[in-house]
Amino acid sequence: MFEFVVRRVLHMIPLLLGVSLLTFLLMSLTPGSYLDSLAQNPQISPDKIQEIKAKLHLDRPWYVQYAYWLKNAVQGDLGFSIQYKIPATDLIVSRLWNTFLLSFFAMVFAWCIAVPLGILAAMKKDSLVDRSCSMVAFVGLSVPEILTALLALMFAASTGWFPVGGSQSSLYDLMSPWEQFVDRAHHLVLPVLVLGSVELAGIMRQMRSNLLDTLRAEYVTAARSRGLGEGWVVWKHALRNAINPLLTLFGYSLAHLLSGAFIVENIMAWPGLGRLTLEALFAKDFQLVVATVVMATGLLVIGNFIADILLAWSDPRIRLKEAK
Repeated sequence: MFEFVVRRVLHMIPLLLGVSLLTFLLMSLTPGSYLDSLAQNPQISPDKIQEIKAKLHLDRPWYVQYAYWLKNAVQGDLGFSIQYKIPATDLIVSRLWNTFLLSFFAMVFAWCIAVPLGILAAMKKDSLVDRSCSMVAFVGLSVPEILTALLALMFAASTGWFPVGGSQSSLYDLMSPWEQFVDRAHHLVLPVLVLGSVELAGIMRQMRSNLLDTLRAEYVTAARSRGLGEGWVVWKHALRNAINPLLTLFGYSLAHLLSGAFIVENIMAWPGLGRLTLEALFAKDFQLVVATVVMATGLLVIGNFIADILLAWSDPRIRLKEAK
């Protein structure tokens, strides 16, 4: 197992290097930069612009800039944001927490609702409950996250029940700790519902399918033949084996939530890593774009890495295949 983990970690390194190199190359091919807009400001002298370029190595070829960036990135320095005038690492850390909160609560919401609904739908196969759950899953998988987010914003604007965008109120700093907690939770409700809806539908369908397959197994039939009640058969014998395959979906679910969070953040004005990436791209903040893209890729890779570890832990054949 240890060799499997080490091998997977080593696979991450060339992927992150390739993403950072490709991002540098693409950004070097785009016309203009943030400094071009600063040069139009009469209060900023051309000498100052040249000084900033020399300090950030922006007057060198892109591959030389990449070499300097990579050298600093190994030491934990992902560059400097010209737009925000602070290190990119500090800016990303502050936004990364918001993305983590959004993804974490969306995952909790999806799994806590999807698993019980999937179990209920399997136990009530072909009933009104099963058909209702299937309809919910169909809608959740069919409606794009962009449309769901826009509908959520329209609902918030028309009813006034929820804030339209943002992560906190304008008077947040004047609130007590409990009021701040309630305010953050209030702003988090709609983004979590939007982001978790698609994940909920997929997990519910998978849970229903797994449990139905397990209920047809011979050992479940044998348990019924001994006179055990249906509820006890499901809870004691079938449910554990039906839930085990979902463990492998956990990491992929995390990766999907992180990628979906980028869409939700930009539409619903949630100040996370996805929104920061788009802002840096529009402002042509070169080093910040590279830093956010690399960080986002790292998060997706970590999600897939967790999925691989859970899959190898639950199925030893995966470890043996990798070892060969």
